[in-house]
Amino acid sequence: METLSVNKLKEMILYVADQIIESKPLLTELDSAIGDGDHGIGMEKGFLKVKEKISAMNPSENVYDVFTATGRALLMSMGGASGVMFGHFFAAGAKNAEPKTFLNPEDFIALMQKSLNTIKETGKANIGDKTMVDALEPAVQAMKMQGGTSFIDLFRSAESAAKEGAEKTKAYQAKYGRAIFLMERAIGHQDPGATSVWIIFRSLREFVEKFTEGKQAG
Repeated sequence: METLSVNKLKEMILYVADQIIESKPLLTELDSAIGDGDHGIGMEKGFLKVKEKISAMNPSENVYDVFTATGRALLMSMGGASGVMFGHFFAAGAKNAEPKTFLNPEDFIALMQKSLNTIKETGKANIGDKTMVDALEPAVQAMKMQGGTSFIDLFRSAESAAKEGAEKTKAYQAKYGRAIFLMERAIGHQDPGATSVWIIFRSLREFVEKFTEGKQAG
């Protein structure tokens, strides 16, 4: 798969939303260990709203409208820092982007780099701070190294890097959020925000693989 249309992007976001919603128990368990236990609840609420907004989205020929609508739905429904950061994950990279009818891998890399920059500027977090950045920044770097070959290769590399980054958060002491009060007691627990980033990239990879397999079977 070398390009994504508006309709295919909408299908992809809906698939991601379903996977995040199904992951509520895992995300709640992770956040209960180092936070207030509501990350899974917030992500479920946010992506239920995403499904509603994307399904009812007005016809558009601009692929970036899908990302903007997704980010705004998360921002308006989740609240708190997670709502802002995951809103930026989708919407920040689409801001002021030149309208396009199809998205290619290079476009996606550029979008994610802009989103990462905005998230880091807003939250001031870096790798090692036990946040979503620990998964997102390695994923973006992996995609840049992979280059704009195909979405399957791109998302495979991003998923692998995000998963490794999320797992590494077990060794970190938190510098943000409620987990900061646990100090060294946060060590040994995986960050739920970084885990959510990994689930998103895993879902993107799964979607393009299923779509490609379906085309081959047809």
